[in-house]
Amino acid sequence: MPVPSSGGGARDERDTSERRFERGVALRAGFYIFGTHLLAGFLWLLFYVGEHAHK
Repeated sequence: MPVPSSGGGARDERDTSERRFERGVALRAGFYIFGTHLLAGFLWLLFYVGEHAHK
């Protein structure tokens, strides 16, 4: 027996695309935050090594 649809086909599609967009924004923000911390850690390492280098 078929299950009756809610009749909101366009709305369901829009909700799905909005969820996908929000997920994409969250992933992009996570990559940017991770990348920024990685770059900052690398710069900190360079300064640390430079400070302790024998001159």
